Amino acid sequence: MAGIAALGIAYVLSQFYRSFLAVLTPALTLELGATKADLSLASGAWFAAFALLQFVVGVSLDKYGPKLTAAVMLALCGGGGALVFALATAPWMIVVAMLLLGAGCAPVLMASIFIFAHSYPPARLAVMTSWMIAFGSAGNVAGTSPLAAAAEYFGWRHVMLALAAVSVLASLALMALVSDPKIERNPRAGVGFGGFVEALRIRELWPIIPLVGMNYAPSVGILGLWAGPYLTDVYGADSLLIGHVTLFMAIAVVTGSFVYGPLDTIFGTRKWVAVAGNTGSVLIVAFLALFPESGIARVTLSLVLIGLLGASYALIMAHARAYLPPHLTGRGMALLNFFSMGTVGVMQFLTGAVATAATVPGKPVFAYSALFGFYALTLGIAVIIYLFSQDARPEGIETRGRRRR
Repeated sequence: MAGIAALGIAYVLSQFYRSFLAVLTPALTLELGATKADLSLASGAWFAAFALLQFVVGVSLDKYGPKLTAAVMLALCGGGGALVFALATAPWMIVVAMLLLGAGCAPVLMASIFIFAHSYPPARLAVMTSWMIAFGSAGNVAGTSPLAAAAEYFGWRHVMLALAAVSVLASLALMALVSDPKIERNPRAGVGFGGFVEALRIRELWPIIPLVGMNYAPSVGILGLWAGPYLTDVYGADSLLIGHVTLFMAIAVVTGSFVYGPLDTIFGTRKWVAVAGNTGSVLIVAFLALFPESGIARVTLSLVLIGLLGASYALIMAHARAYLPPHLTGRGMALLNFFSMGTVGVMQFLTGAVATAATVPGKPVFAYSALFGFYALTLGIAVIIYLFSQDARPEGIETRGRRRR
């Protein structure tokens, strides 16, 4: 349990690093001259690095185990990225820092899921993963009002220097406390990159993958990047108001992760719980697209609902995990996480282009209406594709697993 706790603390850092840019938007714009495009690129860089490193993470988990994989990457890239961020003097340095931070955070959740998948009954995977995400989502909370207050008092550079030290300490805790699970390996299965191709041949995964990619994109994209510029441009919000609004959204993400966890067991289905939640997300994001100036109270409520309904990642990953054989656990889950974080990264770049293309001088509301409309459209398409997936009921996972083996 001490190892799981250490992974939980590391995952708090992972969640923080993917979502803290929104609160620092005014400071980075003022001190470094960072534009919305710069910040969109930096946020996208985090997710791009995170996604691309999943291939290395997947092989490393199956070959070296979760302890070494998570500890080394978090220390070198996580600690190093926070240090570069603290010393940044130009927007391009923020982009480099976010690349390093994305790489450092890449193995943390996958290491946790790897341990859960090999150490606990399959039917508990959704609950345990959801609760790990809920615990880690405290990092989203820390990246809102608490970060705004700390940056105001100590300065954002000093805060980032402290976080560099915390990242290194967390990696040392992983080395000391995490225990690799004992695994009976399939002697016919290699541990190389070919396992990713093998996982991609599993047809049951194909209609699930688009929603693996899109379910998280509106929530994390708005919380971690667009909430700041949106509230600043449309409502004239300062860092503290942005921090307060995003705090409520971050708390909703934590709550949503806890709520989604047991729902597959309660209703006996993973597919239809995910369909209901993500359809709700589509409707709320579409509301913001149609009424971007509906008032700060309605906007805050909408962001809270997006955070709550958009927390289905663990449920959908558990749905996909039902079709992965044991020897592909590390690479299969890492591949799915690649699609998840890779899609978020691509969406960060695309939404930056959409917002820029739709910008009308003196009327910022047009850019954000197009932005939210783009999120609603792409998530809606993913939900429609997901409707063609085969359900994986919790009580049937072990049977399906044995059949595939």
